[in-house]
Amino acid sequence: MKSILIPFEESKIVESVFASAVLTAQRFASYIEGVYVQPALPAIASADGFGVVTPAFVEKYEREDNARIRQAQEYFETFMQKHNIYGTRTDGKAYAVWQNVGPTDDYVGHRGRLFDLIVLGRPIHGATTPTMHTLEAALFESGRPILIAPPEAPTTIGETISIAWNGSTETARTIAFSKPFLAQAKKVVVVSISEAMVPGPSGADIARYLSHRGIDATVVDAAANGRNPGQAMLEESMAQGADLMVKGAYTNSRLRQMIFGGATNYILSNTEIPVFMSH
Repeated sequence: MKSILIPFEESKIVESVFASAVLTAQRFASYIEGVYVQPALPAIASADGFGVVTPAFVEKYEREDNARIRQAQEYFETFMQKHNIYGTRTDGKAYAVWQNVGPTDDYVGHRGRLFDLIVLGRPIHGATTPTMHTLEAALFESGRPILIAPPEAPTTIGETISIAWNGSTETARTIAFSKPFLAQAKKVVVVSISEAMVPGPSGADIARYLSHRGIDATVVDAAANGRNPGQAMLEESMAQGADLMVKGAYTNSRLRQMIFGGATNYILSNTEIPVFMSH
């Protein structure tokens, strides 16, 4: 986890996003790059009533956007300076720099391919940011894992890790990405919810796999008992004291999860602990 990208959006939980990135960077002596995700030009009608975005409107929007960019940069720099990691350094410790502007959500997916981890905020019900568009661009277009920050800034990440194991390819891939965290954890728990399992290895099999790599893990097998599988995963993980969950994203299709619900959607909407996720 030597390089971390923060796609910066104005939101109520930006402090948690930055704190999650800083905790991770301090653990792995990482480089952090902040990039402002520029909102799209609003598709609204101009004052003339004909639905034409006039040059005057564009100029006003650009002025306001430039002001938002300056404010975002100042916030980023102040936060990182507070944690003594802003600016390049040669002493092998974590450091952070400001990259300026990413013009679209697609930029996040493209830029993210150059990083070991992308840190984003959990979408909040009723709020326009953080956006699912940015999260999904990072998750599906970068080929890299993402770290989802909860609403409240965490004080630790990766001391106790739960692996939400369901037997899937997606979770197996996510475990491989998360090995730097797993190798440093004080406690690792493999949590399996019986109703969420797909054909594949068991939780005990995963614990054995990890033991071959010097990672001791205990196993918790539980039933959903009427809970959404994601809710069960979260509750069982938090009962173990987890400050990080490792979870594969969208074992079932996004469309199916939107219609019927699913573990990934539930966790994205409700987690109160950081989640390390990939697809």
